[in-house]
Amino acid sequence: MSDLLSLLTLISGFLVLYHHLGYPLILRFINKRHPSKAAQPSPRHYTNSAADNTLPTIAIVIPAYNEAQWIAEKIRNLAALDYPSSRLQVIISCDGCTDDSYPIALKTAAEAECQHLDITILNFTENRGKVALLNRLIGDLSCDLVALSDTSALLSIDALLIAAERFKDPKIGVLNGHYRLLSPGSLGEKAYWDYQSQIKASEAVLGSTLGAHGAFYLFRRALFEPLAADTINDDFILPMKIVAAGYRAEYESSINALELEKSSDSQDRQRRRRIAAGNFQQLLRLKRLFLPHYGGVSFAFISGKGLRVIMPFLMISALLGSLLLAFDQPLFFILALLQLSAYGLATWQILFNPATSHKLCKLLAYLVSGHIAGLIGTLRYLLRLDKGRWKKINS
Repeated sequence: MSDLLSLLTLISGFLVLYHHLGYPLILRFINKRHPSKAAQPSPRHYTNSAADNTLPTIAIVIPAYNEAQWIAEKIRNLAALDYPSSRLQVIISCDGCTDDSYPIALKTAAEAECQHLDITILNFTENRGKVALLNRLIGDLSCDLVALSDTSALLSIDALLIAAERFKDPKIGVLNGHYRLLSPGSLGEKAYWDYQSQIKASEAVLGSTLGAHGAFYLFRRALFEPLAADTINDDFILPMKIVAAGYRAEYESSINALELEKSSDSQDRQRRRRIAAGNFQQLLRLKRLFLPHYGGVSFAFISGKGLRVIMPFLMISALLGSLLLAFDQPLFFILALLQLSAYGLATWQILFNPATSHKLCKLLAYLVSGHIAGLIGTLRYLLRLDKGRWKKINS
């Protein structure tokens, strides 16, 4: 029994280290050997020409729920994008909003600098949920490319021109932009999203990035499949179904989506719990990506998403096993001491949040709190407490 416990503890500890350190280092090594080539930003012209007719038609779909704070700036940002208005359609869907999102959107669309936009603003009196909106709106489109974007994310001016250039490659089915935070809620949050951007760029070298960020991504309309009504992480399952069909999801660092909304600790915890529930769901619904047939995508899916779901359980297993074996074997005494020290520092940071603490403590606290949220989210999904319908998270 002691030998079995030792083996399980060592395997758990190894997988924890591999997920957090080994996998990113492997991706970094591969990326250095085979660096991805980012597109060069297109010159800004703001003019109509005969060449415009060769550009793909794009529909930007924006589901909105109680976004009165951001919706005006979003529409003005879309009006400033360098893309011919004859090839661009904007659809904003207010999903049972209880604030002034709809009237503000109508007023802003009527402003002189926005009147050239082919914009449709829908107002649903009942909150139907984001997935229901996406299925209905995208299903009615006849464009070449669909772009999904959050109301609180502003796009770089040449984003669509760069996307049009990248989609000349018929193998690309999905294109991700670079997600940036205007005002990170914490140092840990900033470090986490910087890390995620590096991971996505490296995953693309393996064959495809995993998922997308809802702030902004594009895909070929012809490849869209309606989502199950109870889908949680639509911005993962939608693009990965396209990847599973044999297309690539690429990352483009020259396309920027700037998040305006600053998350509070409460918002961040709720968001991460919901994402964790979705992570478990997507493993079940995209399990075919575990097959060796998908090559590098399978490796990334197992190392990244697969281990992330079970990571809280592995961490608990590694700690409990080390404690049980600590007084019999010196190795496990040292491992237990290291783990208790790390979790102690993280707990101290989470509870007291001292402004003068070291950057490493803040990052450690963000990671540990994220895995706690992941544990809660996974258990909520197993207990069927999470549904696909969205709800605005308030601070």
